[in-house]
Amino acid sequence: MKAFKKNIASFVRKLYGKRNRLEPLSPGWQGAASALSTVAFLLMLIQGKYLLEQRSFFDFVMAIVLFMLSVTFISGFLTMLWHGLKKIPSRYIWVLLTSLVFLLFCFIAPLDVAIPFILLIAVVVSSWGALLSKWVKGSYKNAAKSRKISVLIILLMMTIGIGAGSYWLIHPGEANTPNVVLKHLKTSPRYDNAVLTNPGEPGSYPVKKLTYGSPDTYRQEFNTQNSLTTKTVDASHFVEKWSTVRTKTLGFGPDAMPLNGQVWYPEGKGDFPLVLIVHGNHLMTDYSDSGYDYLGNLLASRGYIVVSVDENFLNVSPYNDLFLVSSLENENPARGLLLLEHLQTWKEWNGHTNNPFYQKVDMRQIALIGHSRGGEAIAIAAAYNEMAHPPDNGNIQFDYNFSIRSLISIAGTDGQYLPSGKPLPLKNINYLALHGAHDMDVSTFDSANQQSRLSYTDKEDYMNASVYIYGANHGQFNESWGRGDGAGTANQLFNLKQIMPRDQQETIAKVLISAFLDSTLKDKKPYKVIFKDLGYAKEWLPDTMYINNYNDSQTTFIATFNEDIDVNTTTVPGGKLVGKNLEEWKEEKVKLKYDEADFNAVRLGWHAKDPSSPAFYTLTLPDKGLELGQNTAIVFSLADDRKEEKELSQEELIDFTVSVEDRNGNQASLPLRYIAKLTPAIRGKVLKKPFSNAGNTTEPVFQHYGFSLNDFKDVNPQFDPLKLDKIHFQFNLTKQGMILMNNIGIRNENS
Repeated sequence: MKAFKKNIASFVRKLYGKRNRLEPLSPGWQGAASALSTVAFLLMLIQGKYLLEQRSFFDFVMAIVLFMLSVTFISGFLTMLWHGLKKIPSRYIWVLLTSLVFLLFCFIAPLDVAIPFILLIAVVVSSWGALLSKWVKGSYKNAAKSRKISVLIILLMMTIGIGAGSYWLIHPGEANTPNVVLKHLKTSPRYDNAVLTNPGEPGSYPVKKLTYGSPDTYRQEFNTQNSLTTKTVDASHFVEKWSTVRTKTLGFGPDAMPLNGQVWYPEGKGDFPLVLIVHGNHLMTDYSDSGYDYLGNLLASRGYIVVSVDENFLNVSPYNDLFLVSSLENENPARGLLLLEHLQTWKEWNGHTNNPFYQKVDMRQIALIGHSRGGEAIAIAAAYNEMAHPPDNGNIQFDYNFSIRSLISIAGTDGQYLPSGKPLPLKNINYLALHGAHDMDVSTFDSANQQSRLSYTDKEDYMNASVYIYGANHGQFNESWGRGDGAGTANQLFNLKQIMPRDQQETIAKVLISAFLDSTLKDKKPYKVIFKDLGYAKEWLPDTMYINNYNDSQTTFIATFNEDIDVNTTTVPGGKLVGKNLEEWKEEKVKLKYDEADFNAVRLGWHAKDPSSPAFYTLTLPDKGLELGQNTAIVFSLADDRKEEKELSQEELIDFTVSVEDRNGNQASLPLRYIAKLTPAIRGKVLKKPFSNAGNTTEPVFQHYGFSLNDFKDVNPQFDPLKLDKIHFQFNLTKQGMILMNNIGIRNENS
């Protein structure tokens, strides 16, 4: 055993060569070192006296000695490391640096995981290769038997380790399922009374297909015998660094971008609402526009003209971008502009008698759906649609003004395009965001920022909703992209087994998108209730965990926590906020996984140590300015912000009492679970073990609650909804908790 230990130590010293020693200093260098260290030491004593002059002499000495020893040890370690690196052959350093770049390119993942992982590969494989090479070349031929055995054991252990690591890479991971699912949370009998049909089922229209494209475009499917012909668009002012290699590959430059699209349309008399779908950033040559066939067929059968827009020529291309050394930049404005040019084409076709779509398109009812970077493109299109000039170039004239009624962002980006350094404004439009909690590409819920910026300035009935989905990833919303959201081999770092089956993710998209479009473009208002309370769709959706938020133009927010730094004031002047017995109470910017959100919330924490003095938070309404009707509801949004690592059970979910009080002092109370207990924070652990907890695995996602005042009146007939004065949140049902709350207000229900 002694020989084995000795040989291991010897192996560490000799694997790469002789042990390094620090060389002695010449007299000149000795003098330089002595002078520098003496001056630094004296100055450190003076600085230490200034910083520690209030401490005792013993504290001063101990602090100075510990600090100096720590700095000396760290600098000594770095010196030894540098000294050792200088002894490594230059040829190996050349190979090492080249290999590290290759590996980093292969494992594009969060850097806090990718860098240690590729360094581990470099160290283990290099050591294995060095030992194997020395063994094969006979370096241990004359070594003692015990040493040979030790080397063979180490070599075997390394080989097993490399094999285990290879298996770990190719293994898809392990399945994870939530403890709390939609049907567990939503058990009220009121869902059974809803008269709604599944919007994810095909409609009654036969579906036809065709394509259209610019002449001699780069893809033959858009120039077939039955294809319609479109013009090209000069978008050279809306994109940067379009390379000559890209032009040579595609056959056109940024001044002649094509208008290509695949169309699904209902056979029958129109006019039909128009829906444009645009993909996001993917490999330019791995075409993404065909990945929405499942949506195109469904929506066309339900009476929509659906177009999947080709913008693949704006996507990343390692070949054309010289392996990302000269990438296409700032192309997002072009993505949005092209959508408006597609709409211009449809407007012309709708008015031409010799076109198959003559008077078949309802240009008053238009929706844009964007996936990934397309989710930002539709917001750009909606903003440009209202402008006379693009914000980056006042010399370009716009005259679009289409009736874009609805936007749907699927795993959308936000903030990549900031004209004048400002986020894109959104107003007077219906909005829906879908996002997967296990998205391995757009890993932060960016669309929550878009949703928060939406404002309403006219009298129309708009809604604004989002759904956050456990087990959904980025790619499976597109049939062509698949389960892996990373680039090639980078997918092997992610736990792909926990991702839901593709057909389930498509079902979610079909149900929610179809219901949203029916509600906003076809005035089928009963479907609106789904987005207020997802329990109404529980029989149509896969049974996983969802968090859904909602507001609309009929909602007046009394407290959004964005107005000032006073924790007692409300957004609407004249109101008041009061807390009592709270362990934590502060207003703050909401922190997403990797960024700070554009919106605020109030943080409320409690620990009910004394049941007779529960914590509460009370909103007193302003005396004037609020309209209360016969069908008014109080609304608010919550996010569970407890720092729990485990999956919570149904019994551990947050519940509390919601009470209302009129101006006569009459009160009525309902528990939060009357709607549903608070959905727990979804922990989107996207990486395989042992990296599954690396980085931020969760972020605050807000769940909407709406309590009808009439339900409170049923509890206490003395309560007068028209004289609502206070809303109390009493934290007496869950002993300990931490929540974020925002968007407290009232909604006058029209449907």
